[in-house]
Amino acid sequence: MSVAPVESIPSLSSDLFYEILRRLDGATLASAACTCAALCSISKEESLWENVCSSMWPSTNREDVKSLISSVGGFRKFYADSFPLIVNKDVMEFHHNNYFEYPDDWTEAEYYGDVIESESISPSNFVSIVDIRFKEKPICSKVLLGIPNANGYDDWFYNCPFQIDILTYADSEGNNDGAVNLSISDGLPAITSMEREKKDGKLWKELSNGLRLSWIVVNRKIKQAANLSSWFPLGGQRHWPTDNDFVVRFGSILPAEEILPCQVVECILIMKFRVVHTESEGIQTSLKLTELSMQLEDMEGAHVNGRNSLHILKKALSCQRSKNYGDALESCHMYSKVQNELKKEKMRNENRLDRLCILCGIAAFMTFWYCVL
Repeated sequence: MSVAPVESIPSLSSDLFYEILRRLDGATLASAACTCAALCSISKEESLWENVCSSMWPSTNREDVKSLISSVGGFRKFYADSFPLIVNKDVMEFHHNNYFEYPDDWTEAEYYGDVIESESISPSNFVSIVDIRFKEKPICSKVLLGIPNANGYDDWFYNCPFQIDILTYADSEGNNDGAVNLSISDGLPAITSMEREKKDGKLWKELSNGLRLSWIVVNRKIKQAANLSSWFPLGGQRHWPTDNDFVVRFGSILPAEEILPCQVVECILIMKFRVVHTESEGIQTSLKLTELSMQLEDMEGAHVNGRNSLHILKKALSCQRSKNYGDALESCHMYSKVQNELKKEKMRNENRLDRLCILCGIAAFMTFWYCVL
């Protein structure tokens, strides 16, 4: 078979190039665009990137989402912003004393986010685009316009712990497009009973290995987007809070410089499934998605309030990212390590304080009886 020389490639039909590029995924399409001027020119076609986004994030097939993406720069820019995951390797080594001291130039109002800048960050500008896959098959797509319970910029939202529960909000607004269920036909193993599952953990392993989550946040005002998920699960809990519940945790580490003293926070994305049926009931094993939520926590595990969360989400849209998903997972593991060191150091300090109090009490007791006798 003869191979066409390189100089003849530009003479090939652009329609042929388009048909070839249309079958590529996003990463391969971006690489192909770097090979020659002809491919680079054709790869700028928005329809190609719309097809890529549609394959990776089924929620982008919605007409309102297409309009949103077009308004913030198009599908090519949306993919470039949302495909790489957030990486934060600036998690400094643990320094207990530095962490607990308030910066000298911070007032109490600034620490709690009581600043004028918050007036320019509107909760209605944020849009959440969420997609869940199980064993590479899309099982759920949700779009949330704005942030629930943030209307009117009231103090309740700004001062209370920040949380978004997409399923609860959809049900309350009457926008629920059907329950999200997993069954044997989706690749779940058959579970004879929950007692058996507690021993072998077969169902839990399948969930942990098969689930993938993408949670893209878009700010319509500044026209930026970012994926706040780790794509792969970071951990979870079996049989909590009941024997039939499974909690799977995703997330990322977001920058919080000049917002919180800890400098970084953890974005926690929770996916909770409940076992609806087992084989012992004469019905195929099935699970139901009961929670899909987001919350932010600082280094001590305290929930971040709504006001500070708006600043952090805005800052996250322009932070460092990587196409290597391993870097994102490493960033999360590094944060967990520093957080554990913080907890251990805090416990050591509390033990030292307890011993000091005991010694002071003994000394006071002995001094008292010495004076009496």
